[in-house]
Amino acid sequence: MARPWVLVCLLLLIVFTSQLEWKQQLGNEIEASPNVSQKEKQHSSNREEVVKEKIILSQEKNIQKLNELVQTLQEQLQQCTSENYVLNSTAIPLTEHLNEFEQQPVLED
Repeated sequence: MARPWVLVCLLLLIVFTSQLEWKQQLGNEIEASPNVSQKEKQHSSNREEVVKEKIILSQEKNIQKLNELVQTLQEQLQQCTSENYVLNSTAIPLTEHLNEFEQQPVLED
């Protein structure tokens, strides 16, 4: 009778220790999974940062192009206004000459 009791006790001891090992393994896996999710979150946040930096760089390039276009347009406008000034300044003497011509008496043949 002592032998079956020893076997039952041994069997219970094996069951309890195996359950403890399973719980420890399960606990280790649960502890490891948040680390994995944190790593995934870090990786995705790093990706987002890279994408944001690329967007910012492309916007800066677009702004630079627009600034260059504005500068060329300002130069063109400056040229147009200076040409207009030159034309107006030469037009005034021409009108004075025309007025002088009209004031001269007309010679009839």
